[in-house]
Amino acid sequence: MVPSRQRRLRVAGRLLVWLAGLLMPTLALAHPLQAGLEAALAHYRRLAADPAVQAAWNEPLPPLGARKLVPGKPWAGLPILVRRLAALGDLSPAIPPPARYEGELVAAVTAFQKRHGLETDGVIGKDTLAALNVPPARRLRQIELNLERLHQLPFAPRHLLVNVPEFVLRAYAGNEEKLRMKIIVGSARNKTPTPLFVEEMRYLEFRPYWNVPPSIARKELVPRLRRDPAHFVAEDFEFHDGHGGAITTLTEENLDAVLRGRLHLRQRPGPKNALGGIKFAFPNHDNIYMHHTPAVRLFAKARRDFSHGCIRVEEPVALARFVLNDDPSWDEPRILEAMQSGQTRIVKLPEPVPVIIVYLTAVADDPGKVSFFPDIYGLDALE
Repeated sequence: MVPSRQRRLRVAGRLLVWLAGLLMPTLALAHPLQAGLEAALAHYRRLAADPAVQAAWNEPLPPLGARKLVPGKPWAGLPILVRRLAALGDLSPAIPPPARYEGELVAAVTAFQKRHGLETDGVIGKDTLAALNVPPARRLRQIELNLERLHQLPFAPRHLLVNVPEFVLRAYAGNEEKLRMKIIVGSARNKTPTPLFVEEMRYLEFRPYWNVPPSIARKELVPRLRRDPAHFVAEDFEFHDGHGGAITTLTEENLDAVLRGRLHLRQRPGPKNALGGIKFAFPNHDNIYMHHTPAVRLFAKARRDFSHGCIRVEEPVALARFVLNDDPSWDEPRILEAMQSGQTRIVKLPEPVPVIIVYLTAVADDPGKVSFFPDIYGLDALE
């Protein structure tokens, strides 16, 4: 990601606090995630000050010898690995270093991977090795940085918290977490990050059209349609003029009109639609929203930054139930019916729900277990 974009996201994170104060004037003092991270802070302070723990990081783990270490293989780094995992609480201190990488040590590495947002395959590769080499003193600084972000963040009794580097959405009612689900966020690799802000979700749109943003049309879709004209019909695209008129014929003239801004591309509602069956709208300057997606296979990935900035949700029906305040007239069968059949329909929420998009690379739901996540947008490095 380019430095200027990183700086904009960092500034956005600071403005988020100010915006939250404007949007949510009757706010509590602390977020429910704060207590767990404060306990983790105290724990890592002890680790960072313990000479025996420090000694486990005095020398780096040796090279793997191959691209990765798989179960059943020997490795010169096993004694150091055992000491580190025991110090971090992922492995019992009573476990002696084995001759080969196997058994409880593989299980401990898998637990470590889960806490660090890595693929939980028990295989030690480049990313897992890098995370294992981070000493507690650096993790302590990471906790301090994220706790500072949480301390400054007010919250409303009912709100949605979108944590970008964790790829997780949480829904809160008071101090209680009511819902948690996987999400997909803006891509760091393609330099389309999800911006950080606070806005209010105001309505749902069932069976939405996907109005292709001009940047995506220009850089991706128009070139694709010129290479593969059949894609236009196969994926249910059409042109529209912004005044209700739809054109279902693909021509070079119409593609040129899209590039000049006279026409726009959109995808009709249905099983091919990129937004799936439902869109969650919280109007903002960046035109970011949450939505369902037909590409559900991507939720199985550990790292889930694949979008152009919008937020794809794994459990759209559960999220709809929450933001509709569990309205009995909008039960699961009715929501599914609205997503799968009928016309495009906008449903106003009974009351706006604040959406807080944050950047926390350290989270402790359980006071005894802190999770760290890769700094995908490079924001921790700027602090």
